[in-house]
Amino acid sequence: MTPRTDSAAPTRSEPQTATSSSTIDACVATAQRTFQAGRTSPRQWRREQLNALLRLLEERAGEIHAAMDADLGKSDVESHLTEVLAVKSEVKDTLKHLQRWTRDQRVSVPFIVGTARAHVQRQPLGTVLIIGPWNYPFHLLLMPLIGALAAGNSVVLKPNELAPTVSRTVAQLIPEYLDPGAVQVIEGGVEETTRLLEHRFDHIFYTGNGTVGSIVMTAAAKHLTPVTLELGGKSPVWVDASADLTQTAESLVWGKFSNCGQTCVAPDYVLTTPDLAEPLAAEIARVTTRAFGTSPRTATNYGRIINERHTERLAGLLGSGSPVVGGTADITEKYVAPTVLLDVAPDSAIMQEEIFGPILPILTVAGHREAIAFINARPKPLALYAFTELQEVREDFLEQTSSGGITFNTVMTQLAVSTLPFGGVGASGMGRYHGEYSVETFSHERAVLRKLPGFDPTRLAKAPISWGMRRLLLRG
Repeated sequence: MTPRTDSAAPTRSEPQTATSSSTIDACVATAQRTFQAGRTSPRQWRREQLNALLRLLEERAGEIHAAMDADLGKSDVESHLTEVLAVKSEVKDTLKHLQRWTRDQRVSVPFIVGTARAHVQRQPLGTVLIIGPWNYPFHLLLMPLIGALAAGNSVVLKPNELAPTVSRTVAQLIPEYLDPGAVQVIEGGVEETTRLLEHRFDHIFYTGNGTVGSIVMTAAAKHLTPVTLELGGKSPVWVDASADLTQTAESLVWGKFSNCGQTCVAPDYVLTTPDLAEPLAAEIARVTTRAFGTSPRTATNYGRIINERHTERLAGLLGSGSPVVGGTADITEKYVAPTVLLDVAPDSAIMQEEIFGPILPILTVAGHREAIAFINARPKPLALYAFTELQEVREDFLEQTSSGGITFNTVMTQLAVSTLPFGGVGASGMGRYHGEYSVETFSHERAVLRKLPGFDPTRLAKAPISWGMRRLLLRG
């Protein structure tokens, strides 16, 4: 870890240039015409687009790193791991399995149909809208794009206006590498997003908060457009005495303070027993200091909050408990220190909403059953974490809780497993993606049946039905 110098500090991003309504309308129309012309359907086109996206990630990684530093103060290492390598891995995995994931799937036919063949055809939906967030503005915009292209759709991308440098970079790079008729990029803020949502899309994929998610869903309902909502919530952590405290602390520090806690599946709060609270907090504090030094403000591996408004909100939550480490903020620098809080009350301000920042409250309960009751009394989280070596405890969490996903003895690494679906439940979202689940999300699975010459049991039920056949059918 090296100190951050003035020259290494992220520059203030400039506001975006708005996109006119007429330009938005023309871009949507272009994407729709491209799909309707059949250009995106051939598997060869899909492979070409995915390979082009792979080249973008390999050739322009430096520009992506610089954009992430400007908007979020991320180090090049963190940006490369989370914004470049993660997306490259998804592209490569999709290319490897594209044939199998998109081919027709034969299914069995029951006796009552007679001689026939049936299969499921995965068809592209059409033109899809993908609205990205600001916290991982490259990763979370391109990950669903991979599935949309693999499924054969045309796409309209809406980068987030709160990460304007990344938005401009996306708008510049995408047309250089991908089919400019099939993939459109619309920059702008609320006005531009509102205009986009007036159009009829075949699917809308939104990543962000629940308030905007409701707006997206309401707009989609006017056109009966299906939606995928990747939201968030307060992802809880349970830690018991069977867990290794050092390994637990290392995992929590990485998961909570990466990207300054601005991660939808970051650990939001910790539940543990009264005897473990202080030792756990002390170990987390020790690992935090080892990771970021005694002055995280000057560490090159510690980023910044997206803007002053969110920094001010987080600063207001620091008084919800007693800081074991951190506890400071600087609004103008968009800096909040990596913080661990003890003596946090369940009704405190920090427990009322998703923190989405580098503050980790620790609360105490009598045991894991009380922790489960605490979690179940609140909206269903996107992620649930439990650090335990006890089989009974794991089974109780699996059987008695509901969450988008559940992970034992680590945090956030479930995102790296493309064979697992990623998505929420209840207030944390709807729908799923990653790997083949992305292709499913952006496809229509059409039922196809072909009757063959030969035995046709349905003739037995066709009029006129004899008395004997009627009696036979009613006995079935």
